Amino acid sequence: MPTPNPAICALCLVFLTTPVFAAKVKYEEGDVPGGGTIEGSVVYHGPVKKRTILPTKDKKVCGRIRKEPLIVVGRGGAVKDSVVFLKDVAAGKAWPEMSGGGRPVLDQKDCRFKPHVQVARRGRIDIVNSDPVLHNTHGYYGKRTAFNVALPLQGGKVSKLLRSPGEVRVDCDAHGWMLAWIYVVDNPYFAQTGEDGRFSITDVPPGEYTLAVWQEELGVTEMPVTVAANAVTSVPVELKEN
Repeated sequence: MPTPNPAICALCLVFLTTPVFAAKVKYEEGDVPGGGTIEGSVVYHGPVKKRTILPTKDKKVCGRIRKEPLIVVGRGGAVKDSVVFLKDVAAGKAWPEMSGGGRPVLDQKDCRFKPHVQVARRGRIDIVNSDPVLHNTHGYYGKRTAFNVALPLQGGKVSKLLRSPGEVRVDCDAHGWMLAWIYVVDNPYFAQTGEDGRFSITDVPPGEYTLAVWQEELGVTEMPVTVAANAVTSVPVELKEN
């Protein structure tokens, strides 16, 4: 019997322990006796950068030059469209039902993604083209493609699978200025802030957690939080520049 090559064995070990090959832990829904609530506000008081949108084609549909803030900040520094979630929760409350019982939708209208930011669970998302021009919708986990679909006709719709939790950046290969974000979560303990920057996460099993806050320009901010039974835990969050 030939002697195993140590270099090959080491390489196999690297592949088997790489996160891509790790088994996915399925979230378990159940009762949450004594569930608590985490609530708070997300604020930012630093400088706000803007990106210039310069449509170079299909201008009748896509519009003219404009500027868009990379952080949407309202009164008192409130941050809109930040995603707040608990990490590494294996069991707890049931997933919320989608409006109308359907799947998340990413639409393309006036050469803009709608919504610009959304939260989705692992599973399928519907990608729609509401414009009378070709869009090629391309989503990425980092540099790895999550989906890549051509929608040449107005009203076209394609369903794609979001396989992994984490940040998905979406652009259009036909209109390079288009940008959207999907944050994929693996448990139902999440919230997306509105214009007031507030969030509330309910029915949390008592215990200690890591609370994470993601914002497209500022990345992820993490902090410990302890949830007591039948109690409200207030967590103010101030985001900083990286």
